[in-house]
Parts: sequence; C-alpha cells; structure tokens
Amino acid sequence: MSESTLLVLTVVEIGVLIAGLAFFLILLGSLLGKIASILEAGTGLVTQIADDTEAIRPGLEHINRTGGTVAGALPLLYGFAEETIRKVSPNEAWPSVAVPASGRRRSRIHETVGYLPSRH
Repeated sequence: MSESTLLVLTVVEIGVLIAGLAFFLILLGSLLGKIASILEAGTGLVTQIADDTEAIRPGLEHINRTGGTVAGALPLLYGFAEETIRKVSPNEAWPSVAVPASGRRRSRIHETVGYLPSRH
C-alpha cells in the first residue's frame, strides 16, 4: 500500500470515529433531556406532597396523643373486665371459670399508668 492510500484510510477512519462519537453524543443528549423533563415533573409532585403533609401533621399529633391515652387505659380496662367476670361468675366453686382461656394478663403497664390491681 502506498502512503497516500494509508493517509486516505486514516482520514476516513478518523471521520467514521468522529461521526460515531457525534451520533452517541446526540443520542445521549436526547435521553438526558427526557430524564430532565421527567425529573422536573417529579419536582412538582414532591412539592405537592410536602404541602399535603403540612396539613396532616397536626392530625398525626392528635392521633398519637389519643393512641397513647388509649394504650395507657387498656390495662385498666382489662383488669376491670377480669374483676367483673370474677364477680358475676355463676359458679363460685370454680374460680378458674372466671379466668380467661389465655390466662391472667401479667403486665407492667399497670404501674406506669398508676393502677395497682389487687393481688388475689
């Protein structure tokens, strides 16, 4: 091969590589543009969700406070229910009838809410 042929082939090969790189960059640019528009739309949704959570937060505090009150009252209610069952049991000879099938509840929550059930 002559030098002029090698020079022409080198120039053609460089041209093909530059064309391939240009095609890749154009394709990459269009994909990045689509991603940018999707992210821009997502920003609006995130802003809307953040605004909605501002309205919900006071309600959550109320729910948590109410839930804490109910959770604190459950041991009291359970203890009162056991006492009621024990008092109204039609068969006094069998005190085990008044005991729930799951057994007596042993909880330290009583002490945390200030209730000390009588020991039988």
